[in-house]
Parts: sequence; C-alpha cells; structure tokens
Amino acid sequence: MADSKANSIRIALAGNPNCGKTTIFNNITGSKQHVGNYPGVTVEKKEGECTYKGQEMMLIDLPGTYSLTARSLDELVARNTIINDEPDVIINVLDASNLERNLYLAAQLLELERPLVMALNMADVAKEMGIDIDIRKLSEMTGATIVSTVGRNNVGTKDLLDAVIDVAREQKKPGITINYGDVLEPAIQELVAEIEKAGSITYPIRWVAIKLLENDADVAKKVRVFENTERVLAKAEELRNTLKDKVDLEVVFQEFRHRYAVATYTASLKGEAKMQDTQSDKLDKILTHRVLGLPIFLFVMWLMFNLVNEIGAYPQGWIEDGVAALGEWAKTVIPAGQLQSLVVDGIIGGVGAVLSFVPLIVLLFLGISFLEDTGYMARAAFVMDRVMRACGLHGKSFIPLLLGFGCSIPAIMGARILDNRRDRMITILVSQLMSCSARLPVYTLFIGAFFPVAQRGTALFAVYIAGVILAVVMSKIFRKFLFPGESEPFVMEMPPYHMPTLKNVLMHMWERAWLYIKKAGTFILAASVLIWFLATYPQDVQYSQDFDAAREQVTQTFDAKDDALLAQFGINTSDGKDAVMAIVDEMTAATEEAEAAAEEEGDDEETATAEEAADEKKVEVPEYMSSIRATANDKFDVAWAIYLNNQERDEQISLLDQQEASEKIQGSYAAMIGKAIEPIMKPLGFDWKMSVSLVTALAAKEVMVSTLGTIYAVAADEDNEAPLQVYLQQDPAFSPLVAVGLMTFVLIYPPCFAAMAVFKREAGGWKWLAFFFVYSNVLAWVCTFAVYRIGLLMGFH
Repeated sequence: MADSKANSIRIALAGNPNCGKTTIFNNITGSKQHVGNYPGVTVEKKEGECTYKGQEMMLIDLPGTYSLTARSLDELVARNTIINDEPDVIINVLDASNLERNLYLAAQLLELERPLVMALNMADVAKEMGIDIDIRKLSEMTGATIVSTVGRNNVGTKDLLDAVIDVAREQKKPGITINYGDVLEPAIQELVAEIEKAGSITYPIRWVAIKLLENDADVAKKVRVFENTERVLAKAEELRNTLKDKVDLEVVFQEFRHRYAVATYTASLKGEAKMQDTQSDKLDKILTHRVLGLPIFLFVMWLMFNLVNEIGAYPQGWIEDGVAALGEWAKTVIPAGQLQSLVVDGIIGGVGAVLSFVPLIVLLFLGISFLEDTGYMARAAFVMDRVMRACGLHGKSFIPLLLGFGCSIPAIMGARILDNRRDRMITILVSQLMSCSARLPVYTLFIGAFFPVAQRGTALFAVYIAGVILAVVMSKIFRKFLFPGESEPFVMEMPPYHMPTLKNVLMHMWERAWLYIKKAGTFILAASVLIWFLATYPQDVQYSQDFDAAREQVTQTFDAKDDALLAQFGINTSDGKDAVMAIVDEMTAATEEAEAAAEEEGDDEETATAEEAADEKKVEVPEYMSSIRATANDKFDVAWAIYLNNQERDEQISLLDQQEASEKIQGSYAAMIGKAIEPIMKPLGFDWKMSVSLVTALAAKEVMVSTLGTIYAVAADEDNEAPLQVYLQQDPAFSPLVAVGLMTFVLIYPPCFAAMAVFKREAGGWKWLAFFFVYSNVLAWVCTFAVYRIGLLMGFH
C-alpha cells in the first residue's frame, strides 16, 4: 500500500460482499478518494484519505471476498495487499445479520497477525431479525476491538475511527490462535520450527506453515523467493504425504475454521436468535417468486429506461441549445476560415454532440446505483439463475454481466468472482453484449431521430434486452462447443433491503458520470479534432461546377422575377418596393415563428402550407398570415407572389449549397476511408459515413456520435445549422431500418480498445483476443444483415 505521508495510519478494509464495507469507506473518506488498479493486475481498487482528530489516515477498500484461500483473483489480491503491504490496521466489516458466515473470513484474517478492528455493521437489521450480539464476548473470542455500526446511516463511524487510532498506536494484534486439532497441530508446529530455522521468511510464520500444508501454490511460490527455504518446502511435502492418509487436506482446514466461526457466533449470542421474518423476507416472497420474479425484474428495467429517456430529454435539449449557442458565439469571435471550422465543426460539433448525452448517462447510473444500494440487484442475479443455467452458466455470472451495463471493463474483471475457468471465459466472451454506458448516446441518438416520443423508452429497453438474449444464446453455443462441462452451483447471500442514502447514490452516480465527462474532454476531444481533419482535408477538391457562379446566376434570375412582379402590379417607386419587401419580411418571420411553435407541439402540417405553396406553385395562403393580409391591403398579393418566389430561390441555392458540401466531403480523407470499407458494409445498408463512424467507435463507442457530429457539421450549410438528429433525418441514406441496423451492429461488435486490452489479460493472450475480435465482428455483421434484409422484406425502409 502506497504511503505518501509518513505519519498517516494505513488502513485496509476487508469483508464479505454486501456487508456494507464500501458504504463505511465512503462515510470515512467522503469525496477524498480515487479509483485505480492494483499493481500488476486489473482488479479495480479504491483508495481514500481522511483526517480525524488531527490524525491522517490512508484507506484502501479491498475486493469483497468470502475467504482468503486464493481460489479467485479477488481473494488473492486482498490477501497479498495485507501480507505484502502490511497495513497498520485492518478493519474487518462484519454483517451482524449474517455473522456466522462473516466470521469465516475473520478467522483467516486473525491468522495474518495484523492489528484488527471489527466493525459489526448492519446492527439495526440484526436487531430487526431478533439477533442480539454480546460485543464484549465477541471481542474475547476474536481478540479484536469491536465497534457497532450502521453504515447506511453513518452511525458508529467516529467510534470506529477512535478504535483505529487506539489500535494503531498500540499495534494491538488479536493474539488468537485457531486450534486445528490433535492431528494437524503437531504437523503445524513441526513445520513452524523448520521455518524458524530458515530464518529468512518475513510473512507470519504460523500462517505460512498452514498454507504450505494446504498446498497453497501462491504461498509456495512466495516462499521459494526467500533463502534457505528448500528444507521448508521439502518438510511441507513430507508432512502432507503423512497427513493425507489421516485427514482430507482439501477440506480439513476449512472445516476447523468453520467450527471456530460457529463456536464464536454461538458464544456471542445473547439468548437464542428468534430469526423472525423481516421486511426483506416478506418482500423476497414477491420479488424472487418463481413465476413473478422475472416479469417484475423486466418491468423494473423497462421502467428505468423509460424514465431515463423521458426525464433526460429535457436537460439534453438544454445542452443541445447551449452547444448551438456556443457554436454561434464562436463564429462571431473567430474569423471565418480553418480555425473557425476546427473550433465550431470539430471541437464544439464533435464534443458537444457527446456531452448532450450526459443527462442520460447520469440518470442511467442513478437508476443502477439506486437498485444496487437497495439490495435488489442481488435478487436480480437470483431471479436470473434459471435463465443463466439454461445456457450453461449460473446466476453468479449475471453479476459481472450486470456491471457491463455501466462499463465492459469491470464486467470482464468481475468474472474473476467465478472459480471455474470455463464459466469465466464464457462470461467474458459475452460481456460485450451487455450495452455499456458508452453505447447509450449512440442508441438515444438514433432512437431520438427515428422513433416517436412515446416509443423511445421501449425501444431503448428492447436494445438492452436483445443484448441479454443474444448473450444467453452465445453462452449456450460456447458451453456446447468451446467449454463443455457442468456449471457450478449458484450460492449467494441476499443482503437486506434498505433505502439507499442520498450521499452514496449521488457519489456512485458522480464517479461514473465524471469518468464519462473526462473522456469527452480528453480522448473524444482528440478524436473529434482528428475526424475534423479527415473530413475537411484535402482542400483542393475538384468540383463538378463553379458553385459561386451558379448561386449568383440563381440570385440574378429570381431578382429579375421580383422586378417583373413589382412592375406587373404597377409598383415602380423605391418607397413602394420597400413597403412590399417589408411585408415579405413579415411573412418570412411569421413562417419561422409558426415552424418553431409547431416543432414544440410536434405538428408540422400547418407550417408545411407555405412550403407546399412554393413547391407546387399554389396561391393558398396559410391561416397564420391572415393578420398580415388584413394590414397589407392591396400590397398583399404582390408581396405573397414575391414571398413564394423567394422561397423557390432559397430552395435552389440550398440545393447548390448541399451539392457543394456533399462534393467537398466526398473528396475528404474520411470519405476515402469509408468508401474503402463500404463494400463490406453496403449489404447492411450502411454508407461511407456510417462505416467511418463504426471504425472510429472501436476506440470508444461515444466517438461514433462525435464522428457523425463532426462530419455533418463540416458538410452543413453554414446558414442552417441544426442538431445532429435533424441532419440524420434529412440524410436520404438514413432511415428507421438503417438506424435499427446500426444499433444492432454497435450492440454486438467489439468493445473499446481499453476493454479489449483487459480482455487479453483476463483471457490469457493474443489468441483469445483475436478470436474475440473476429467472432464479435462476424456476429455483428450476420445479425445486422438479418435485421436489415428481414426489414426490407417486411416493407420497412
């Protein structure tokens, strides 16, 4: 454990999963914490600091484990942190409502011979269950200082810190030895004597002796590093050979630790535990019901995604408006040219498109954090056990897969809780099918552009569920052909339900949202600049015509028509012309106001009237111009004719602008890259712009949004800037069916580069990474092809 301050107390927090350990860590450290990885491994660790009564403290939140036998990497990391870094104090957080099980880990911590404080957490839940613990007796049985806490209410935190300071000052070790019986104890003492003769091993000697008799490969490897340990290892082998005919060395040490845990728990009880039904037990009868459990879980997920979409749409719109205003302001302070294009189209257009989805990310994490902290997610794993078992896995695999809804990296790393390598490999191979938060902006971009408001939440839910279903199918295939064998039984403790604290939920939400914002300000910013360069250069594009001259010709033609109309109505003076043109300006402003009002109400019928009149040479006047007709008197007819003439002129100039922008972007480096891979993607309905965005999104899925935002901003008519969703709707290459295909491809194909790097380490090398990359891309192509072609056959476009 890093010691950045010589006088600080170094503290390691250990405990079973769901014991409230991280809540206590958050209570102590508040916002003074950071997340990283343990040296040499990719298991996430959280470190924090605090100052209490003038004493500085450095804390590390160890992975939650049920034991320290090093069957899984989480257990190994937790154990190595304690024996290698030698923290000044270990805080063992115990769930008072499930104390007997929690004391098994405590027994192993006692053997590490470090100063120990026990936080008897969830004391309120234990009381509700009718469990009354004698803390004084428990302290006698464990030799540890014990403090009662209720982490979620921040009760007992100061008492815990007082105890830590006292134990650290005295370096008070428990001094309790677990007796392993008449057969094992003589062997342990004999091996202890041999270790003492070597005189070089710095780990706790009795613990080393026990671990060598348990044939712990990691400890044996550590012992070999020390000098004069050959005789120690030989003695351990000799003693194991002698003992194996008397006891089962695979389980005998665990049995004695379990006996100690049971004896300690029984002795510490005041009277007999009543074990009456708690509120959690009553809720579980409904929420984990054999028939109702799964539908309830699906409804909860559907409700969460609908709330994310419905509530998030408002702040998302505000951010989009703010980004648009920022872009307009930048145009006023930066002269026209390449620098303006870089800032407005590249940086603001690219990063702004990604930042507009921050509210949705925040709300998603808020929902997931809330469900996790209530204890419901543990029930979800239990409910999903039957589904997971049908594909050869079990409910425990659902836990890391559930983490995939936040990020693929913890999902891949979370598979380390699975003891069986077959289960671990299958879990990480399908982990990318859980839609991470980086995919959410992509989904909501396309859903917002091509789905009615009432269907958006359901569409988003359907994408997530499609990933889960596909994961189940692929797991079944992998179990049958790559990793045959029976899955292990599912054993998991259910934490009690409780109302999460606002502080913890907001802290979890902010941690994850801040990572997203940081990525937008660094990696995605760099990617947006790169995409701007690729979409803007080369500058010497060979156009099909002189567009400036063509626009001038259109302007002259329609100006001549205006003059002819004015002459036709007998208006020859400059004052008369100005009066008519003022009425035309009123008509244009009235149309813009009507369009804005209709856009808010979702009704485009009325505002289409003027445009249709211009397109079809009608002379029908829309209702919203009736007030102008009433005041314009005899000049209204000529003004209306000129208004329609101007509409036609603007349309022709807009077409020329679009054609010029299209030819310019078609000659860019980005288009060259996209067209190179377009033949592969064309059968899926994807053009070069979509193809380029899919390639860049391999780095990070949010980059797809910034890529499209930059490309359309570069190609846009400077006088008609619009949100990205509007550009997608106006692009004839896009359609609802193509959008569904893109979401399908993004759902399935490989995760970001960082996640693939973690996959390589977890899976064991380049061979598995290559398989993962190829299988994900092939599966994505095949599924998207099926979706697109079936959609065409059904009449969708």
